[in-house]
Amino acid sequence: MVKCTKIHLGIKNHVHKKRGFPVEPKLLQKLVSKSMTKEELFEKVKQNFGILPEVLSGVSSSKAAIRYGSAKILMDLSEEYPEKLYPYMDSFIDLLDSKYRILTWNAMAIIANLARVDKDKKFDAIFDKYYGFLNDDYMVTVASIVGHSGKIALAKPYLVEKITNELLKVESIRITPHLTGECKRVIVEKAIESLDQFFDQIHDKRKVISFAKKYLNSPRRTLKTEAENSLRKWDRAH
Repeated sequence: MVKCTKIHLGIKNHVHKKRGFPVEPKLLQKLVSKSMTKEELFEKVKQNFGILPEVLSGVSSSKAAIRYGSAKILMDLSEEYPEKLYPYMDSFIDLLDSKYRILTWNAMAIIANLARVDKDKKFDAIFDKYYGFLNDDYMVTVASIVGHSGKIALAKPYLVEKITNELLKVESIRITPHLTGECKRVIVEKAIESLDQFFDQIHDKRKVISFAKKYLNSPRRTLKTEAENSLRKWDRAH
């Protein structure tokens, strides 16, 4: 007799309950007691992906050590084993709307890592939502999207032009209390770094070259250097 089990257990609904309250699996409780480190749990999942749903459930925990520990493990796993996490892509997309910014940042990284195995083009369906975060008030949120863009473009070359156009918009992002002028320069620097990763695939290279040239005299030394080095490299390849 074949025993049937529910194999898709998303982040939101796979939480053990006791007397009506969520109770984390004992495995995750070890993160709170510190009897197991995130690194040890990461290795444990690598040896047995059957416990992956338990780690997924941890993202919904009310305990910060479990919530952020689980998210970090999932992010690291997505880098090495995207195919194992891809069945949960919808859950990570939902996590973009988390009330916890750190979880949103983790979800951004995971989704970018899963792009290379995205056979159902789920990223394509949320492209506007993902790049909508470029309008966020927080520097880390915007920088995360920009920083992950190279990886996504390489995984999905048919989106190169759309991604390029989004990255070129960063020079127009607004200044906020959480995103200063200097923060904006950091983001522009990241944009040039990302564009460099797939420059050879960009059709209209002139607009990217023009973008980088604007920062040759930037007061931010590393941005100025990034612009100089990229332009020199692009000139040789152009």
